[in-house]
Amino acid sequence: MSIDAELSGKRALVTGAGQGVGAAIARQLAAAGCEVVVNDFHASRAEALVQKIAVDGGTAVASVFDVTSHAAVAAGFASVGPIDVLVNNAGNAGPDSFGTIADFVDTTPDQWEPFFAVNVYGVMNCVHAALPGMTSRGWGRIITIVSDAGRSGGVKLAAYSAAKAGAAGFGRAIAREVARHGVTVNTIALGTIRTDVTAPFWDAPDQEERRKAMLADYLVRRPGEPDDAAWMTLFLASPRSSWVTGQTIPVNGGFSFAL
Repeated sequence: MSIDAELSGKRALVTGAGQGVGAAIARQLAAAGCEVVVNDFHASRAEALVQKIAVDGGTAVASVFDVTSHAAVAAGFASVGPIDVLVNNAGNAGPDSFGTIADFVDTTPDQWEPFFAVNVYGVMNCVHAALPGMTSRGWGRIITIVSDAGRSGGVKLAAYSAAKAGAAGFGRAIAREVARHGVTVNTIALGTIRTDVTAPFWDAPDQEERRKAMLADYLVRRPGEPDDAAWMTLFLASPRSSWVTGQTIPVNGGFSFAL
């Protein structure tokens, strides 16, 4: 027996959806019946995914804007209309950068700023744009993709860890504000995910020892796949998750636990 996620007719916007985890989330939401707004910094990525979703039988439109700009986000949301489900997926240090990976004392403020611009202010900008409509209609879902680095700290990733923890803390605060309006707010903390961008590392024969070392702390000894994140997102987006809010849920192969 199949389980209906009860999302038919809902409209979802996924940021940074042109590739990787965001693309998997967008496709999963479309398969569940959502009309998906595919946001990306690069128009070519967004439009390519819209076409893939259409081939799969779903409905999607592209919306190209930079989440770090409050004005651009406001204009983007205004142009696409009401949003029922917001997935804040855009991350790292921008659309094409993982950011600086180094001991904190060897980094500078200008290297910290991109992490916060995307992962904190980008999330705040999108929530600021989506929330009035959700609260006025009495229903909404806000889901932010963070990282286990924000829960346990990432080696040589101090600024990234701080930004992801900040996004989760922001989500908890908003959850307290809007639950009475039928809006839930949750975050998903991901472990290491294999994507098209990182596939060369996972496939390279000469990286076998590094892969083993990286996965040694994972109880499920494989990297996560984008669909692992997409399935949890689908649940949190569904009306069936109406009693879950203010939570940070690890999806991490057992790398770390939540009480």
